[in-house]
Amino acid sequence: MKNIKINGHGHVLPEPNEIPKFMRDKKLFWIDDDKKFMRQGDWARPITDASFFFNEKIEWMEKYNIDHGVMLNLSQLYCNGWSRQDAYDAIRWQNDFNASVQLRRPDKFSCGFVVQPRYVEDALKEIERCVTEHKMTLLCLPTHFLNADEEWISVVDDSTLPIFELANHYGLAIEIHPYDAEKMVKLKDAYWRFHLVWMMAQTADTLHFFALKDMVTRFPNIRTCFAHGCMLGQANYGRRLQGFDGRPDLFTDANDPRCSLGHKNLFFDTLVHDSYTLQLLKIRVGSSQIVAGLDDPYPLGEMEGVRNSYPGRVIDFAVEANILTPQESKEIWYDNVLRWLGKDSL
Repeated sequence: MKNIKINGHGHVLPEPNEIPKFMRDKKLFWIDDDKKFMRQGDWARPITDASFFFNEKIEWMEKYNIDHGVMLNLSQLYCNGWSRQDAYDAIRWQNDFNASVQLRRPDKFSCGFVVQPRYVEDALKEIERCVTEHKMTLLCLPTHFLNADEEWISVVDDSTLPIFELANHYGLAIEIHPYDAEKMVKLKDAYWRFHLVWMMAQTADTLHFFALKDMVTRFPNIRTCFAHGCMLGQANYGRRLQGFDGRPDLFTDANDPRCSLGHKNLFFDTLVHDSYTLQLLKIRVGSSQIVAGLDDPYPLGEMEGVRNSYPGRVIDFAVEANILTPQESKEIWYDNVLRWLGKDSL
């Protein structure tokens, strides 16, 4: 019997003509007609692979024997710092687009929807809409957002608890993903440092709060996955314990981080780029809490054309190096993804 592969971390772009005119007019987000660049304000990013788009994505999946893809929201559209109306309009459009991808090919795609935590009332209404109208069950959240006081805070914050409460009510899967590091950290944008280093720190920071606020116990019906394996969160686990034990005066209302380690509702994807980091992830949380994630089609994902890279490379090498067993690999590609999504089958 064929081993079914589900990619738990992918992205898909709309065609240029699928983006509303107001998005381009306000320079919120658009794609050039020749599909060479995606743009936002004065920012531009090259579209490095045809599989950013729907039909080509399906061809790419078939080429690499990927049976199903979980498509997350576009990080560029977390809408951090946007006006309430712009965030409302852009998020509603983005979620409708992702819903259309899922509706067109439910055999190939499960799609997430996003909300902006700064506007909690709008976020709750959007969750209701996406769950009841679109039958979407994966909520995408940024690791951090810009609040009404213009402060960058973790998405795991007392102000966002109504979002987690509603997600818990519906038994949603959650994806926590970093972005906007260059807006948070006052360093020169050089050598892609914000994507290579600081995005990883953002994810570790929110895992820190997630554990200390005991989110897995408070909200037992949600299943949360941290993007990119939360690799720095795995590496600094011991330091977090040392701080918790050594300065209890700083953690008077916090939960012991040990309690969430390896919890059945806390997942991490495999996009950690080398199998020895994946080995640490397995040691920390167990192979049962790891889901396959390629972050395609970005060049920081497992993409052909990048030296020695191809979809599934880290998992394959981990099996070759006896870090994972073939059975664990199979479960990471299928069973674990289904448990995170809360599905019995596709």
